[in-house]
Amino acid sequence: MKNIHKQIRLNGVFLLCFLFFFMKGHTQQLDKLVHEALDNNPEIQKFELKYRIASEKINEVNTLPNTEISAGYYVLEPETRTGTQRFKVSAKQMLPWFGTITSRENYVSSLADTKYEDIVIAKRKLMVSVSQSYYKLYVNKAKQAVLVENSKLLKTYENLALTGIEVGKASAVDIFKLQIRQNELEQLKQVLELQYLAEQTAFNNLLNRENDIKIDVVNTLLMPSKDFEIPTKNLALHPELLKYDKLFQSVEQSELLNQKESNPSFGFGLDYINIQAGSDITFSEKGKDILMPTISLSIPIFSKKYKSKTKQNKLQQQEIKAQKKDRLNILETLLEKAINDRISARISYNTQLKNLKKAKDAEGILIRSYETGTIDFNDVLDIQELQLKFQMNQIEAIKNYYIQTTSINYLIK
Repeated sequence: MKNIHKQIRLNGVFLLCFLFFFMKGHTQQLDKLVHEALDNNPEIQKFELKYRIASEKINEVNTLPNTEISAGYYVLEPETRTGTQRFKVSAKQMLPWFGTITSRENYVSSLADTKYEDIVIAKRKLMVSVSQSYYKLYVNKAKQAVLVENSKLLKTYENLALTGIEVGKASAVDIFKLQIRQNELEQLKQVLELQYLAEQTAFNNLLNRENDIKIDVVNTLLMPSKDFEIPTKNLALHPELLKYDKLFQSVEQSELLNQKESNPSFGFGLDYINIQAGSDITFSEKGKDILMPTISLSIPIFSKKYKSKTKQNKLQQQEIKAQKKDRLNILETLLEKAINDRISARISYNTQLKNLKKAKDAEGILIRSYETGTIDFNDVLDIQELQLKFQMNQIEAIKNYYIQTTSINYLIK
């Protein structure tokens, strides 16, 4: 039990360190929401209950076999020198081999350790899910703001076109094109609003609260000036891999228990026989009851099942090693992908930033050309569409950067 509590404390500190690092530089809103999810999420509660059940089994196995009590009445009463035997009462207590109960406790404790690792893993995954859902809400909100901004810009162009019609610099067709484009932006905004509500429901479900509770999302997420160092060696300490170590240890404890159970068990008992003296018996100790202590021994002569259990445990340990290696390969692949995707997100962000500046410059040229002559509103729409594309891509790049960061933190922190 001491080892279990020690492991719980270590894992608890490890989880809090991860949370602190992950939230460093992020909003207090997200920090608060993650803690609320950890406290209320039913999946976390499910794993905690499984751990408590596994821990409680320690008390279940810390017991002796049932005491056997039997009683019998002689239908045909045996006659002895001292009298007639009437009934018999027996009691017997079997005891396992020395150290068997301790081995059972150690085995159950090792199983509880693996259940605790499930809690740590589930909490990590929940933190990632909450954070990524939060970033999706941010992206949706930011895109809606961009659409509103572009719609206002098109409205400005429409006013220019109306003025241009009066002086012969534009046609009614240009007005219709600009209005059509505004309608398209309004459609996109309405779709985003519906998607926001759906994501808000998913987010609130992670926190196990009412679906219509509004989320306080930040208005702006900035691209960090530089990336943090990634200690890839920490991947070997990931809870998903530590769980296999705990499973391996549980099999070791299972084998120790198997060895203990293959030893003999012994017991102590007491038999009481009631004697009733006959009237024709003149023996001096007639009618004296019989009290007989007993000792029993249970020897597992047919030990084939214990040998088979030993072979199974060895094979299971080999299986666990193979599973751990396979999972390590998968996690290494995921980490490498997350690192590269985060680099790609930064590259995309910088590219959109440059392109957006060029589009703004082109927009300025078009506006100045209106003052000196006619304006081609097809070019206006093209530039506006490019600006919208670059702005949307820029928002997506920031979201991808932060989402990949959460994945990296899940794997190495």
